[in-house]
Amino acid sequence: MDIGMIGLGRMGGNMAQRLLQGGHRVVVYDPRPEAVAGLAGLGAAGAASVTELAEMLVPPRAVWVMAPPGAPTEQTIAALAAALSAGDTVIDGGNANYKESMRRGQALAERGIDFLDVGTSGGIWGLRDGYCLMVGGPRQVFERLEPLFQTLAAGPDRGYSYVGVSGAGHFVKMVHNGIEYGLMQAYAEGFELLGAKEEFNLDLAQIAQTWRHGSVVRSWLLELAAAALKEDPHLAGLQAYVEDSGEGRWTVQEAVDLAVPLPVITAALQQRFRSRQDQPLSSKLLAALRQQFGGHAVRRAEE
Repeated sequence: MDIGMIGLGRMGGNMAQRLLQGGHRVVVYDPRPEAVAGLAGLGAAGAASVTELAEMLVPPRAVWVMAPPGAPTEQTIAALAAALSAGDTVIDGGNANYKESMRRGQALAERGIDFLDVGTSGGIWGLRDGYCLMVGGPRQVFERLEPLFQTLAAGPDRGYSYVGVSGAGHFVKMVHNGIEYGLMQAYAEGFELLGAKEEFNLDLAQIAQTWRHGSVVRSWLLELAAAALKEDPHLAGLQAYVEDSGEGRWTVQEAVDLAVPLPVITAALQQRFRSRQDQPLSSKLLAALRQQFGGHAVRRAEE
């Protein structure tokens, strides 16, 4: 099956490789010529523009977009809308906001172009282990392109599913990432407590490895924690600065809109915000208030 791939970052490039390994003809484009050349060296057909990519595909065409959310995705899909024809399909496998995906699906439908929003999980390990794919859009389009999802997923009978109409795929992925925030925070707090019990001199990497087998808290995230702690037992090479890519915020905002309590996920998101602050004002004010009402000692900035 023919497939176009736009966006050859780490994940997009790995997905293109997995499709090539599955026997699909893959046409690739990225603003970075070196990324296109790298995939061409593995058997993909390289294009120099979105328009050229569309011309190199056999109708009905399908193009998979792996661009950052926001303007890059918007611009890429707009360019595709101008290059494709009725009966073609745009697949957005990036982490777009589901409301934007609903809007894009409607706009493309008015041109006769189908749209699938595919929540994609698997990170940099997807090439080896396969991806988890959550597909939203017209069911008949999903069924027509199912061989692509079977190739990319962990297996032809697992790791992917049709979850609903346009927007549903990215909505499910949004909640997936919110859950991920909570799980990661729980592991982080637990290992911090283990490390704080200095009298036991606990080997955190060994404990993580032990928990991976038979424990009720075993998971892939725990496997990754074990690998990180083995490499750097005290994580001395890292700063305690944690970014968020947007989905956690969207999850919490959606929870507010629907009046669904998400205390764990919300707290995990707030902790990421806290990790980026140096000497936050709120903590300074707490110290000032204790001094004001009780005369408690404070540490001055120069100390």
